[in-house]
Amino acid sequence: MIYRSGKRWKPGSADAERVAPLGVGTAPLGNLYRAIDDREAAATLEAAWQGGIGFLDTAPYYGHGLSERRIGDHRVQHPDRDFAISTKVGRRLEPCAPADVPAHGFVAPLPARPVFDYSRDGVLRAFDASLARLRVERVDGLLLHDIGRLVHGDRAPAVLAQALDEALPAMADLKAEGRVGAIGLGVNEWEVCHEVLGRADLDVVLLAGRYTLLDQSARGFLDRARARGVAVIAAGLFNSGLLAGGATYDYEPAPPEMLARRDRLAAVCARHGVELPAAALRFAARHPAVARALVGLRSPAEVAQAVAWHAADVPADLWLELADEGLIDEAAPLPC
Repeated sequence: MIYRSGKRWKPGSADAERVAPLGVGTAPLGNLYRAIDDREAAATLEAAWQGGIGFLDTAPYYGHGLSERRIGDHRVQHPDRDFAISTKVGRRLEPCAPADVPAHGFVAPLPARPVFDYSRDGVLRAFDASLARLRVERVDGLLLHDIGRLVHGDRAPAVLAQALDEALPAMADLKAEGRVGAIGLGVNEWEVCHEVLGRADLDVVLLAGRYTLLDQSARGFLDRARARGVAVIAAGLFNSGLLAGGATYDYEPAPPEMLARRDRLAAVCARHGVELPAAALRFAARHPAVARALVGLRSPAEVAQAVAWHAADVPADLWLELADEGLIDEAAPLPC
């Protein structure tokens, strides 16, 4: 987590009562899947602050700069709101005509074209552009975005090589200069995290969707990260909404086996009087490697709901029943 004194990131305590604090994933503030206006975005950030959430994760990709710009606007209007912020590098934004803006799931993004660029120059240029949109001189965290095989396919080995040779050293220099508090990865694939962990000095990994009630494939990586003192930010805790009342899993229509697993999880939760999203959030937030539990939010109502889920009482018997039902990896630490 980020400790405000010294801006240090540390992995979580092994204390069984510890619950990692909430952070806001701000892709929805970049109009992911649905547009909101600037006023709603500002109200969401205000609600987050008032709800005790002090950490925001963003990226140039989110709304092609729109998420960062909205955070920057809020900071100017409320300079006392000292949010800790992480953003990402790995994509540059090239201005383009509105008619030429590519479709990436963002509704009415800013008129720019995201371009992958893991070169040293590309990282530095993207970082400076992010600071300008955020209206800050430094950020608490800088993450290298989307370097895995799911994104790059056959180019993944070349991307990884450039990340190790150019991007991560450039980020380390920014940290040494005091312009960044911590450096790491922001990805959806634990496999590439394993590859990088032994070859680069990381402070933090933001991993989305791979340690949830539906997918615990990253458990071994979390154990390794904790042993090496690397903080983990757990994101995608609802697997694109399937654990929170939606019908999508990893940004696609949920397959039958995942719908069936979701229904089994919900049935166990119902027997213990717990909402499934509350259990999903608590499951990740109680892992000793997890320093932050990140939830994408787009409205004050969603902020209030996430805060309530985070604070919900989840009885130990629920976790034991999930384990007995084979719904939790037998090697995963039970959050009780």
